[in-house]
Amino acid sequence: MGTMLPFLIFAGLVLIIGLAMLLGNKILSVKRPTPEKLIPYECGIDPSGDTKVPFRVKFYLIALIFLIFDVEVVFIYPWAVVFEELAWFGFVEIAIFVILLLGAYLYALNEGALQWE
Repeated sequence: MGTMLPFLIFAGLVLIIGLAMLLGNKILSVKRPTPEKLIPYECGIDPSGDTKVPFRVKFYLIALIFLIFDVEVVFIYPWAVVFEELAWFGFVEIAIFVILLLGAYLYALNEGALQWE
C-alpha cells in the first residue's frame, strides 16, 4: 500500500480538479442562445443545402491508408538510425515489416482505394 499511496493521491487530485473544472464551467458559463448562434456555421457564410450530409467511405479509407504508411515511417526511422548495430537480425526484421506493408498497399490498390473519382 505504501508504494501505491502517491499514485492514489495523484489520481484523487486529478479526479477532483477535473470535476471542479467541469462544474465551474457549467456554473460560470454564459448562456445566451440567439438565432444566429444556433445556425450551423460554414466558413463564415450561410450553409447551402443540408448540413448533415454523411461523408463517403472513400475519405475514411484514405485516412486509414495514410495512417498505415505514417506508422511505417515512425517505425523505419529509428530502425535506420541503429541499422549497423542490428546487423542481419535487423535487416530480416525490417524486411518482414516492409513486406507486410507492401501487402497492405497491394490490397488497397486492388480494392481501388487509391483511385480518386
